[in-house]
Amino acid sequence: MDFLNNYLIYLIPVFGLIGIAVMIGKSAWVTKQDAGDEGMKELSGYIADGAMAFLRAEWKVLSYFAVIAVILLAYSGSTVATSSPVIAVSFLIGAFLSAFAGYLGMRIATKANVRTTQAARTSLAKALKVSFTGGTVMGLGVAGLAVLGLGSLFIVFYTFYVKQHNGNVNGEEMQKALEVLAGFSLGAESIALFARVGGGIYTKAADVGADLVGKVEAGIPEDDVRNPATIADNVGDNVGDVAGMGADLFGSYVATILATMVLGREIQSKDAFGGIAPVLLPMVIAGLGLLFSIISASFVRIKNETDSVQSALNLGNWMSIILTAIATFFVVRWMLPEGNLYLIRDLDVNGNIKAGSLVFNKTGVFLSIVVGLIVGTLMSIITEYYTAMGKRPVLSIIRQSSTGHATNIIGGLAVGMESTVLPIIVLAAGIFGSYHFAGLYGVAIAAAGMMATTAMQLAIDAFGPIADNAGGIAEMNQLPEEVRHRTDNLDAVGNTTAATGKGFAIASAALTSLALFAAFVGVAGIDHIDIYKADVLAGLFVGGMIPFIFSALAISAVGRAAMAMVEEVRRQFRDIPGIMEYKAKPEYEKCVAISTQASIREMIAPGAIALITPIVIGFAFGPEVLGGLLAGVTVSGVLMGMFQSNAGGAWDNAKKSFEKGVEINGQMYYKKSEPHKASVTGDTVGDPFKDTSGPSMNILIKLMSIVSLVIAPHLNKAADTNKRIQKELKIRSMITQPIKAENKG
Repeated sequence: MDFLNNYLIYLIPVFGLIGIAVMIGKSAWVTKQDAGDEGMKELSGYIADGAMAFLRAEWKVLSYFAVIAVILLAYSGSTVATSSPVIAVSFLIGAFLSAFAGYLGMRIATKANVRTTQAARTSLAKALKVSFTGGTVMGLGVAGLAVLGLGSLFIVFYTFYVKQHNGNVNGEEMQKALEVLAGFSLGAESIALFARVGGGIYTKAADVGADLVGKVEAGIPEDDVRNPATIADNVGDNVGDVAGMGADLFGSYVATILATMVLGREIQSKDAFGGIAPVLLPMVIAGLGLLFSIISASFVRIKNETDSVQSALNLGNWMSIILTAIATFFVVRWMLPEGNLYLIRDLDVNGNIKAGSLVFNKTGVFLSIVVGLIVGTLMSIITEYYTAMGKRPVLSIIRQSSTGHATNIIGGLAVGMESTVLPIIVLAAGIFGSYHFAGLYGVAIAAAGMMATTAMQLAIDAFGPIADNAGGIAEMNQLPEEVRHRTDNLDAVGNTTAATGKGFAIASAALTSLALFAAFVGVAGIDHIDIYKADVLAGLFVGGMIPFIFSALAISAVGRAAMAMVEEVRRQFRDIPGIMEYKAKPEYEKCVAISTQASIREMIAPGAIALITPIVIGFAFGPEVLGGLLAGVTVSGVLMGMFQSNAGGAWDNAKKSFEKGVEINGQMYYKKSEPHKASVTGDTVGDPFKDTSGPSMNILIKLMSIVSLVIAPHLNKAADTNKRIQKELKIRSMITQPIKAENKG
């Protein structure tokens, strides 16, 4: 046991290496599967080439941003004692691994899609195995790289800044190590935001263009090979829902662990790990969650055509959650010491606990982790209810489609707004419960517990776009009806899992942002944030506005790009004779180019808002006003994210319900009926909601919190300078008062 105590810190990167090793094995298995005939391979090649073209264009732009960020971080890191120019290197590593995680997922997804189509010729069970294994590669790659990168960098920084200087675990030395490590999270979240927004604009511009001209105007199926935008649409599934989501959850995973580590530094712990058990604990939980996700993935399988794909996925998810909960009980009892724990900031100058401060123990920490797992599970269940086929919310949208396009839109908006109520109550209860058990550290460790099964959550999520692509390839190759029926089955479940994944990500972002917020308050040197002050209240309102302008920019970008796509598709239908008769091949590459150029151009403004606003507000008005801004962004962003993601998911599955046939007032309606056309309009409106602006909200609130945490030492320094100036002015005023009085006399 002593050996394990001494070397536990080195075991954390090993967890990441295990995940990457299993990922490589599963990737090799997917690659060996049959890719079908030459026609299927050709279409799959178009999709893969288009996805890589987008990533190359995106990386080129992001490389300029990275160079500027590195220069600024290197300079700022040299100006305060609790940071270092090395933070720029940490930023680069985080940015690279975030982009690489998205690339790995997209690479395997563009291979798994056509192989899933071919597997669907055999059975639903084989198609699920191929598509889910492809998703598992994504999940393990993201979690493995995050644990490996974060664990390895912490070892380096802890050794260099703390151990070599005989530093205090609770002092400035450890604060410096974690501040430099925060650069890793900043790099990951920065790339995630651009990848998510850029990928979301890409995929929805193509999707809207393909739907409006193909399905509504030309009356051809969604993935018809005659539609010039259909390849761009399928490319978009990969760059948005795979590469974007991979970078997104990589950033979330890292930010959650980092926030808990920063608060863990403030706990005096007499443990067997040199006092850093509260700092190590979230990384150990993440590593164990990765291992349990590997085990649980083997339970996701079906045998018969009539078996429920959703139930199989739920079983794997439940297994990962239960195994993680059991393991953390023993890990917490082993790592944390007996007796009371508390944050150092809760001590007064005499070393006594301040009145009203919370004292907790390791049992409370474990219960906080359980709260986090429960919150994550409930959020997924509630989101599934509001977005799944056959449930009341989606059925209500279907019924309202019978009276036209406008009532479909009204119904979808109402469902989206209603869907925020239960998740917010669950989230509020989770915050209250975790704080009750272990204070601010409890809130952070609850988020870490929720994110522990990220590998499994992302595997389930990434399976969706793979199945969607598989259905598109089946449609474009005009494969037999039973093949499309199997891929449609997977795709419908994928829509729901995508929505639940976004709900899970937003909930984790809320807890993570609260933990980052608490860490920011400590590092910035402020005791509280008083919203009674006019400037703080103003910051709160400005923060509440930011998710709205961010969403407006993202949705407007989709609208502009979609207009260009619609015009191009109409042009090709008009100017290229023989497309509708299958005698001429559409110019797919022109539609791919439109989406690529638009997404790269339009992603800059929303990303700039998230990065620049905290810096401007912080240095112009101080840390307390910045705290008000963060509070407003978090509350507004969480609500906007839930509303948009759930409304879009419900609209999508309402439309898909017509493909199997729905009964409205005793009459059956199918594809091409008037209610179906209304549902297509609703789905088109919901597309940028659920795949562009909605899922970007969780990155927005986390990125602004991380930027604030990184600049907090500078704000603390500025605040101290301001206090000194005010004190000097007061002294001067006291000195000059008698002189003025004498002059009067």
